[in-house]
Amino acid sequence: MLSIFRRNPRASTIEALYGAIVAQARAPVFYLNYGVADTVNGRLDLLMLHLALVFERLSRGGAADKAAGQAAFDRFCQDMDDHLREQGVSDLKVPKDVKRLASAFLGRYRAYMSAVKAGDQAALRQALRRNVYADAESPALGALLAYVESAAAMLNRQDAASIAVGRIEWPDPVTLS
Repeated sequence: MLSIFRRNPRASTIEALYGAIVAQARAPVFYLNYGVADTVNGRLDLLMLHLALVFERLSRGGAADKAAGQAAFDRFCQDMDDHLREQGVSDLKVPKDVKRLASAFLGRYRAYMSAVKAGDQAALRQALRRNVYADAESPALGALLAYVESAAAMLNRQDAASIAVGRIEWPDPVTLS
């Protein structure tokens, strides 16, 4: 009966993992040097990009790593729910908007990861241009492409269990810009 008052013992671990993803996505260098729009949509796209990279790496780990990846995705959905409610979106519309955002994430995840796995720079460039730069040309697109490839490679070299608890080593976006 009192289980509703118990804190999930994994909650702090998931917060650390999600926090590490959000912190990297919010690094000012992406908005200053990479030309990503410092808007709600620009920040959301960088968050989805970083979440996709981590989700992919964890999906290739053990059962606990896969569960952590799913929990990070669930935390993302809860974060979007919270933000929508803070913006005054109606209670009836929030679930539809969260579902739309989850679908947008899954589409981006598929586009980014299929390109990364295939080593298809043209497809990755196109996906980044479409999603992060809203189909606009950006002189920094090549730098973001290099960053994503570097981040995927770095994540692949890291222990999934460390990533699952939020100890993520990212490439330095400053040196790649």
